[in-house]
Amino acid sequence: MIRAATRSRPRRLLTTLTAAALAATGLTAMSAATARAADVDLARNGGFESGMDGWTCSANTGKTVNSPVHSGTSALQATPAGADNARCAQTVTVKPDSTYTLSGYVRGSYVYLGASGTGTTDVSTWTPSASDWQQLKTTFRTGPATTKVTIYTHGWYGSPAYTADDLTLLGPGTEAPVPPAAPTGLKTGTVTATTVGLSWSAVPGATSYAVYRNGTKSQTVTGTSTTVAGLTPETAYSFQVAAVNDAGESAKSAAVTATTGKVPGDEGSDLPPHALVGYLHASFANGAGYTRLADVPDSWDVIDLAFGEPTSTTSGDIRFDRCPVTECPGVESDADFKAAIKAKQAAGKKVLISIGGQNGQVQLTTAAARDTFVSSVSKIIDEYGLDGLDIDFEGHSLSLNADDTDFKNPKTPVIVNLISAVKTLKAKYGSGFVLTMAPETFFVQLGYQYYGTGKWGGQDPRAGAYLPVIHALRDDLTLLHVQDYNSGSIMGLDNQYHSMGGADFHIAMTDMLLTGFPVAGDANNVFPPLRPDQVAIGMPASTQAGNGYVSPAETNKALDCLTKKTNCGSYATHGTWPALRGLMTWSINWDRFNNWQFQKNFDAYFG
Repeated sequence: MIRAATRSRPRRLLTTLTAAALAATGLTAMSAATARAADVDLARNGGFESGMDGWTCSANTGKTVNSPVHSGTSALQATPAGADNARCAQTVTVKPDSTYTLSGYVRGSYVYLGASGTGTTDVSTWTPSASDWQQLKTTFRTGPATTKVTIYTHGWYGSPAYTADDLTLLGPGTEAPVPPAAPTGLKTGTVTATTVGLSWSAVPGATSYAVYRNGTKSQTVTGTSTTVAGLTPETAYSFQVAAVNDAGESAKSAAVTATTGKVPGDEGSDLPPHALVGYLHASFANGAGYTRLADVPDSWDVIDLAFGEPTSTTSGDIRFDRCPVTECPGVESDADFKAAIKAKQAAGKKVLISIGGQNGQVQLTTAAARDTFVSSVSKIIDEYGLDGLDIDFEGHSLSLNADDTDFKNPKTPVIVNLISAVKTLKAKYGSGFVLTMAPETFFVQLGYQYYGTGKWGGQDPRAGAYLPVIHALRDDLTLLHVQDYNSGSIMGLDNQYHSMGGADFHIAMTDMLLTGFPVAGDANNVFPPLRPDQVAIGMPASTQAGNGYVSPAETNKALDCLTKKTNCGSYATHGTWPALRGLMTWSINWDRFNNWQFQKNFDAYFG
């Protein structure tokens, strides 16, 4: 008893002295609680009660569910697939040199919670298996200049779906940012048939500017000037600009208007408003059989002779060898073939030499190869009296170097030399020279996700490799008809993957060309839209012609949606383009094999 009493007195004295000291310094129990309360939850919609607001999931793998939930009525559910771990993230504004605690509740196998961009040591924590809700928690300190941190959760490759709820980031809050003022001084600059230059006064506090065309956002830039491209000739447009910072957009500026001019030369003007393009097997035979050029029906407006092929991959020397009689019974003589070309041209048709194809890889790696390409292609055009050139480079003909990240300023020799060669041909033959391209979706639309080798762990360097060629030649380009077939799933501007076999794939892929899109997700590196009269949709003529065949009914749905905004499916287009040029198919031979179904449907639709 004596020992117990003796030990109790110092404890009471220490309590009394501590309270007195706190009172003397103003640090009462209430003020300490107030200091702790200064930490706030900076995570937006961490309980997912507002759907996916504030959160972005890779490959659109995430969604909200109503069961199971940790609290409230909703939780996040995300499903890893293939090479994607279903990472869902948001970027949060934080204070430099401050401590933050990230926590959340998860269910599933191999579920992670973490923070990146901390400016110090990025952190993560995980659970190998949580059959019921399990809390994950980690702490980090921001660097001396860190104002943004990304918090995330993800699963693991090949694992089932995981669930997350009540994600919080506790730490010092920041003052709510204020949107900038609306820009002033907006004015137009140089106006061409397809572009309008704009400039405006800088706005204090703005980090970028959103440019609006006819009330719809068309691009985001960091400077105070831009050129809006991909416009329709002889058309009036209205433009506005809004200033942007972390708090959002300002009000829009006062509008300015501009009317685009005529296309100089207008090399495509003598095509019909809606054209049918097809490839004719002129140098080989396959299961479709040989078709004489003279026997091609008048419905075909552009006939691409397939193919001019290289004598070697890197020589640049292109030869066009017509199919021999041993392989193509009934093949016409050279004299009859040339006569058929003249007859088609007299009827208003365009006959082009198509370079490349599936087996014809062309890599213009040197200036010598470029010059040989120009001279050899010219020789073919001159010998047969052709109207122009179709570029059908596939395989490894076009690949990007690792440092080639700006499609407006390409560096890769095979791309730079191709652009130079085609411009030389265009200058040689003048405004009547017809130029078309038939890239695969991999080379064009996949640039929306990946561009070059540095964007996704060694992504194939061909992804988007046609973009610098198309952009550099857009003022010379008569038609772009991307091959919407023999393709994997491609992400559209709705950030959903679209697969071949239905109208939605063609709608989504074409909408990207006519709307424009940020390359590799870079809002400051936007591929401008093409004119609708420059675009035709590429489709196989039959099930034998290639993967991705669609029925006439699905073809018409795609045309209805793009040209009339009717009969649309799940994809919402960003415009309506009645001037869409038409359709391309592989091939005339396969359409003949299929009783001309593709041609007949085109004629019936466009009258």
